[in-house]
Amino acid sequence: MAAPRDAEIHKDVQNYYGNVLKTSADLQTNACVTPAKGVPEYIRKSLQNVHEEVTSRYYGCGLVVPEHLENCRILDLGSGSGRDCYVLSQLVGQKGHITGIDMTKVQVEVAKAYLEYHTEKFGFQTPNVTFLHGQIEMLAEAGIQKESYDIVISNCVINLVPDKQKVLREVYQVLKYGGELYFSDVYASLEVSEDIKSHKVLWGECLGGALYWKDLAVIAKKIGFCPPRLVTANIITVGNKELERVLGDCRFVSATFRLFKLPKTEPAGRCQVVYNGGIMGHEKELIFDANFTFKEGEAVEVDEETAAILRNSRFAHDFLFTPVEASLLAPQTKVCWTFSSLLQSGPLKDQTTGPPKTTVFFTVGYLPQLISRIFVWINDLIFFCKFFLFKDLVLFYVYGCFPQIYVCVLSAVPTEASCPGTGFTELLCGF
Repeated sequence: MAAPRDAEIHKDVQNYYGNVLKTSADLQTNACVTPAKGVPEYIRKSLQNVHEEVTSRYYGCGLVVPEHLENCRILDLGSGSGRDCYVLSQLVGQKGHITGIDMTKVQVEVAKAYLEYHTEKFGFQTPNVTFLHGQIEMLAEAGIQKESYDIVISNCVINLVPDKQKVLREVYQVLKYGGELYFSDVYASLEVSEDIKSHKVLWGECLGGALYWKDLAVIAKKIGFCPPRLVTANIITVGNKELERVLGDCRFVSATFRLFKLPKTEPAGRCQVVYNGGIMGHEKELIFDANFTFKEGEAVEVDEETAAILRNSRFAHDFLFTPVEASLLAPQTKVCWTFSSLLQSGPLKDQTTGPPKTTVFFTVGYLPQLISRIFVWINDLIFFCKFFLFKDLVLFYVYGCFPQIYVCVLSAVPTEASCPGTGFTELLCGF
């Protein structure tokens, strides 16, 4: 996009969030209020300590609070009124530090106005939060040093910037090795049309600038990040007929991803890892992403990339590592059905109607290694299911709908098996 257009977008966004929107009630879609996951009790308590005005000026599309934050240095991109910064301030503690940066001056002023209030509320001697007025694609100009942060977060803001790649490159520069970008944002099922991009309300509502969902992995790889790891996602509903007409067939999801910056080392190799427990709020179970849930004291086999992330990040001391050979047991029974044949004579008979959309594999009496939870759309029916890796395939199975029968859906994109956390986005969105 040309620079003049970028400048116009920045001006429109500042006006929308500084003047048009006064509270979250002024939003015209649910894109900026869609929760990415349930709020844990310890975070709920932290939210209750944030001043009411700061909370009312919050417009995020998810909850961007990763785990193991004690003493961390965290940068919040597009910090707005400072809600997430003040939540994180409590979790990193007095020895940690939070920096919020936002290009909308009115929002920064709201955030700064309550610095003293929250410092006293949290029982700190000095503030551990700093707010900067600046653009998230120009972090160096705002005085942010290279390799100075353990974590960067962003809550439904990157879509508001025309040049997403520039933002991610800046983030990569300011992260320490072993650090991560943990962020919620909006993704589109199609390449967003010029009509949608040029619509000021849709851009302000986080839809006009949404990234085509496949592009995130491409950009991340180009910059040097590990492949994106999906944490959770939700379908966005617009609920505004006029805006729906402009959007046409393009659909959207809000999703939370993790992007890790790792040092250039030898591959870690597949490992069996045991979670030691003890991370605040996740003492008994750590839901790391949509692929892996670690329970205290239980051994879990992980792939090379996951092993490298756990070994080289702030989670290194929370796990015990044992190298293992890469192996997964094959199912005892596997029968291949086309979707149409399943409708005619298989276990899905009379369960749904419509043209076949996918090929379905199913196994009876075989429970694969369970790693994640997703939603799969099959002819507009939603099945709650889990997914696992088997050799070079990404498989899914449905449970709860058909007793004693597990239905596995084969991913259509072969490379997704080596990209955990991204392979099921297409199915999740029903694209």
